[in-house]
Amino acid sequence: MTEKNNLKAWLYLLPALVFMIIFMVYPLMDVFVYSFEEGYNFVSGRSSGTGLYNFSYVLHDTYFLQALRNTFIMVIITVPLSTGFALLISLALNSIKKLRELFQTVYFLPYVTNTLAVGLVFMVLFKKTAYSDGLVNLLINFFGGESVDFIDGPYWAKMFVMCFYIIWVVLPFKVLLLTSALASVNSTYYNAARVDGTGSFRIFFKITLPMISPTIFYLVITGFIGAFKEYSDAVALFGTDLNAAGMNTIVGYVYDMLYGDSGGYPSFASAAAIVLFVIVLTITCINLLVSKKHVYYT
Repeated sequence: MTEKNNLKAWLYLLPALVFMIIFMVYPLMDVFVYSFEEGYNFVSGRSSGTGLYNFSYVLHDTYFLQALRNTFIMVIITVPLSTGFALLISLALNSIKKLRELFQTVYFLPYVTNTLAVGLVFMVLFKKTAYSDGLVNLLINFFGGESVDFIDGPYWAKMFVMCFYIIWVVLPFKVLLLTSALASVNSTYYNAARVDGTGSFRIFFKITLPMISPTIFYLVITGFIGAFKEYSDAVALFGTDLNAAGMNTIVGYVYDMLYGDSGGYPSFASAAAIVLFVIVLTITCINLLVSKKHVYYT
């Protein structure tokens, strides 16, 4: 009977396993092989040799190092800030009794809005044109400041808009999950704490935070992975020539090596993709180790 159940279970899992092997495992192995083939040509299917030259070229390429720097800055800024803001908003929503569903819907709207559409809105807010300096610059001028070109201007101005944009886009999803996590905390814990005269801050750090820590950990992990894969958001703000704008990302670099102006170099693109894979895998493993001490599973 047990063997029959096991066979049935494997049959249920078979479609998912086939899908993963075809669209995830095989492409990853293929990219790994390409990353060691020097001068690989898609048309002829030949390479000039095998070795570590592709990795050496990528790790010394100015554009890749720029993309690596941009990506790490985005990750370091957007992941903690978006998670922190989402937690604050969720706590506020959880304390509201009336119109809670309305506010949840309003906060979730940016998540279901097209990325390019949101990018156009940000262009209107921040971009300086021949006719207007943008709504944000109008506010800056109103308070006596000088206009800043956030789209074509200084590097940190562009990075500010980029991080602001990413936080705006990912915030609704995090708010939704954290709001659900807060609603699922057993009220018995809160009632017992209040009977003992426990303060609000102590309740938050000793009850609320531990109880929702699995959700926070999930958001941090997926936040890191999502931030390292940033590309479309940068295109929505700064156009397709991200190298000229100085705002390229690692995924953008991989795309450029395959299809962009510098395209036609699958070996370099594969090497850059493997570097990204190693970085994401390393950070994920570190987070998993940290979670064993700080994540509370009921």
